[in-house]
Amino acid sequence: MKFQLKNILAVVAIACALTSCSNDDDTKITGEGNLKVEFDNIFGGANLILDTQINTTSQSENLKISQVKYIISNIVLTNADGTTFTYPKSESYFIVDEATLSSQVLDLANIPAGNYTKIKFGIGVDQEQFNLGATGQGNFLATAQDAGMMWSWSAGYKFVAFEGTFTSPTVAADTSFMVHTGQTGTAYNYTEVTLDLPENALVRTNITPQVHILTDVAHIIDGTNKINLSNNNMGGMGAMIMGGANLPLITANLSNMFEIDHVHND
Repeated sequence: MKFQLKNILAVVAIACALTSCSNDDDTKITGEGNLKVEFDNIFGGANLILDTQINTTSQSENLKISQVKYIISNIVLTNADGTTFTYPKSESYFIVDEATLSSQVLDLANIPAGNYTKIKFGIGVDQEQFNLGATGQGNFLATAQDAGMMWSWSAGYKFVAFEGTFTSPTVAADTSFMVHTGQTGTAYNYTEVTLDLPENALVRTNITPQVHILTDVAHIIDGTNKINLSNNNMGGMGAMIMGGANLPLITANLSNMFEIDHVHND
């Protein structure tokens, strides 16, 4: 009798353990939630202030920046289980403008609940989208035109617009500069960035995480590739970089312009 009782208790214990494990496995994250992605522009280690702040490059050039705009596109999130979620392409084009605070936080909706570990995004408008033609751009074409982020339809989008004035050891008076990236001839100059999150973004039906990204705009001309504005000075027109040999170097710099500062899960 004692033997039978021990066997029965053992079976019950095993059954309980299996039920517990099953219940744990069945507790899955479900539903959809939202995610905010904030782009916080800096120059070196300092918060970026337009028009008045003097920003010094490693080339001893002093910049007063009047405009920073860039297109963020094609957002893809990687979950802790290795699966990915691609934000709907038709809704995945944004213009971040330092002069417009509301543009600096992207509100992403209807994201499957999960524990997200990475974010990937493009800088600019991918060639596949551009090849859809003017009628295939949806509302974003008008948005880009209104924001001054088009050269023209035939010339295409400006991916990055970086403007202001500068002085240098060889240029004493404040001189204007304009750096615009985008399609030039056969070079499209679109690039993508993948960033690891320092902690998971916990998207839930009742939690909207915010991913805080620092964008160091110094990298545009003062990254791995050093671009000297003085060498591009065209006299009365100022320093203008919108093509030529410097543009692919600047595009390569952009991949190191972004860094995750922190993630809020509240």
